[in-house]
Amino acid sequence: MSDSIHSARAAEPVGLYPHARRVGNLLFLSGIGPRVVGQKAIPGVTLNAAGEVIDHDIAAQCHSVFANVRAVLEAAGASWHDLVDVTVYLTDMKRDFPIYNRLWAEYFAVHPPCRTTVEISSLPTPIAIELKCVAVVASPP
Repeated sequence: MSDSIHSARAAEPVGLYPHARRVGNLLFLSGIGPRVVGQKAIPGVTLNAAGEVIDHDIAAQCHSVFANVRAVLEAAGASWHDLVDVTVYLTDMKRDFPIYNRLWAEYFAVHPPCRTTVEISSLPTPIAIELKCVAVVASPP
C-alpha cells in the first residue's frame, strides 16, 4: 500500500504522476524540476523566438528545484534532513557542475544525503536540472 503526495507549494508535475509516493517509512519523489508553481515559467531560462533555450542560469534553477523538493517533502510530513539519496540530472555537466556543487554544499552543510549526478542530453521541459529523491520518514499512523 502506498500514498500519493501532492504539494500545492511545488510546481505541478508535467505528466500524470504524483509529486511523491509514500511506502511505509520511505518517500519516493518523482523527478522534480525548477519550474514555478502555477506557471510554465522556469527561473533563469532565456528562450529565443522559436522557444529554444539560448541560455540558462543554473544557480537560479538550483534554488528553485531545491525549493520545490522541500515543498514536496513538507507536504509528506518530512524535512530536508530526511533525504537519504538524491539522483541529480544535469544537461550540461561541464558548465553547471561547479555552481550546482557549491550550492549543494550550502543546502546540505550538515548530514548530506547520498548523491549521484549524471549528465543527460535533455529533460522533458527546457530545464537544466532535475532531482529524483528518496527520504526516510516516520512511519504513518
